[in-house]
Amino acid sequence: MKYFKQLLCLMMMALAFMPAFANEQQEEKEGEKKSIDLQEVLWGHIKDAYSWHITDIGGKPVVIYLPVIIKTSTGWHFFCSSKFSHHEDAEGRRWALDESGQPDKNLNLYISSVKDDNKIYEVVNGEPQKVTLDFSITKTVVVLFIDAILLLLCILIPARWCKKHKVDDPAPKGFTGLMHMFVMYVYDDVIKPSLGKEADKYAPYLLTCFFFIFIANIMGVVPFPPGGGNLTGNITFTFLLALCTFIITNVTGTKAYWKDIFWPHVPTWLKVPVPLMPFIEFFSIFTKPLALMIRLFANMMAGHAIAISLTCIIFIMFAINAIAGSAMTVVSVGMSIFMMLLEVLVCFIQALVFTMLSAVFISLAHVKEEHAEAA
Repeated sequence: MKYFKQLLCLMMMALAFMPAFANEQQEEKEGEKKSIDLQEVLWGHIKDAYSWHITDIGGKPVVIYLPVIIKTSTGWHFFCSSKFSHHEDAEGRRWALDESGQPDKNLNLYISSVKDDNKIYEVVNGEPQKVTLDFSITKTVVVLFIDAILLLLCILIPARWCKKHKVDDPAPKGFTGLMHMFVMYVYDDVIKPSLGKEADKYAPYLLTCFFFIFIANIMGVVPFPPGGGNLTGNITFTFLLALCTFIITNVTGTKAYWKDIFWPHVPTWLKVPVPLMPFIEFFSIFTKPLALMIRLFANMMAGHAIAISLTCIIFIMFAINAIAGSAMTVVSVGMSIFMMLLEVLVCFIQALVFTMLSAVFISLAHVKEEHAEAA
């Protein structure tokens, strides 16, 4: 009975994806069936947006509208994203509407689904151009705030327990004990082996990376709000994390580290007159954080795309006939459950890999002079 309840819970989580696609079901019109635009469904749930589409109830979308904060040629504007039309025109534009439901000529703003991933454009003298500044609270920003709050709770609750207890007190239980286990595992098995005596110096940053990425990954797997946001599948977010590791690695690098880059211990003809090895070593400074950025982004975005694609199979098969749709529903739900379980494992692995590689890169930048000469 215990395992039956767990399986039922997993099936409900997988089925929670389905209402989001209810409006994509095949409809018959004058004897012809519409086909699902799978690419539109995938990118519509993966990329950033100025509103948060929750689901459809009775054919009507349930949407959380977010604040838009932009600067255009006419100055600053603050309004809710509900001001934009829900329907696109022939050129894929959703215009900002006035009270009468017509395009607002005072703003001349629209969201383009064709250009630059749903960004806001302004029409100036008949020519479209991006708004000057865009500080809007988008879906990704909201998810970022939610994950940051969860991270603070996950750290401050165990920290409060540690503040009230002594070192020789019995180990904590429940959530606090789980967090202690995670912290000590990452510190003892990932950070300390890489950084040695300097582990305590960089542990706060590396532990923050691990837990923030892990929480963001897990919340992305949860198919209902406040989860469902594809934060680590956004390359801007992974770029920021990789940039932090890049800055810490190179700013704290030793003299031996920089000497090894610009004058490595290789035969002189590889350095003079053509600085072949110095160029390769200098180029590697940028390839390391680039690998961090691409690895996390690609793995998490691919997981979301596969999970959504498996759900779309149901509606594609129902477009053929009810028998095929019913048969594929069982297969699709089963595969979705498997993918969600696999995604939970990937969430942990990707957070661990990012933290481990960051620790390795930082340790390589702290090479001592005697080690550099020995190499």
